[in-house]
Amino acid sequence: MTAILAALAAPALGQSSAQAPTSGSQEAGPAAPDQPMERLKQAMAKRKATAVNGPSKLPALPQDLRRRAFEGLNGRLPSREMDQRARAARDAAARRLDVEQAAMNAKIYKALGLALPGTDPEQNAAAVTGSSAPASWVPVLFVSSSMPVETLRTYAGQLERARGVLAFRGVPGGLGRIGPMAELSARILRRDPGCEGPACAMRDVQLIVDPILFRQHGVARVPALAMVPGDPTKPYCEREDEASPPGAHLVFGDAALSGLLEEYGRIGGDKEVKDAQARLRHR
Repeated sequence: MTAILAALAAPALGQSSAQAPTSGSQEAGPAAPDQPMERLKQAMAKRKATAVNGPSKLPALPQDLRRRAFEGLNGRLPSREMDQRARAARDAAARRLDVEQAAMNAKIYKALGLALPGTDPEQNAAAVTGSSAPASWVPVLFVSSSMPVETLRTYAGQLERARGVLAFRGVPGGLGRIGPMAELSARILRRDPGCEGPACAMRDVQLIVDPILFRQHGVARVPALAMVPGDPTKPYCEREDEASPPGAHLVFGDAALSGLLEEYGRIGGDKEVKDAQARLRHR
């Protein structure tokens, strides 16, 4: 019986000694490799080796074939139907853009607490009588946000009658902060400086930020007046002549608009200021 028990215990003792190595021993042999990562590396290497690159240059065509291709393009008959469709699509896109711009302007004016242009009775009356028709020469007054707000408000009232434009070189605080410029515009254009809310009426004057216009006229100090041909409020991409010539003269001085126009006419620009002076005197 004792021999049988000893024979049964011998294999168990051998297994425990094999499974539990001593604390001072180290495992022999390298660790098993990470098989999924190895397979991924091999697949990527194989994909790079078999990748096919596209052509790096156009194929060299025979001279005769190239000549025939260009003759075919030049000999293409214009399609009147295609032109009409293209013009209709362009006009439809322009109308959609106008609707979107009007909606966006309404949201901006509402956020600033201003009334939309054309909602004021005096402005509507002026539009009916035709006094707001654009002139061929527009008085542009170059100003700065560092000028007193009351001075800018006074100029805005005078430019409204003369159908002029207030031009700024840049935006207070930089282009990344449009809030200060929007607040300054609201303070300048409100007819009643004490009015708050969306019911406030504003002056019908365009304010533009155009450093290119400043550079074209060489404006180094403000206020300054120039008579600009065309519509300076249009984006440059929408103007008929993108490189429109600047005004012939530039008048400096902290004076009323009537005085600046008079000085502009005295130095040779009497034809340019004639319409603006007439509108200023009429109202």
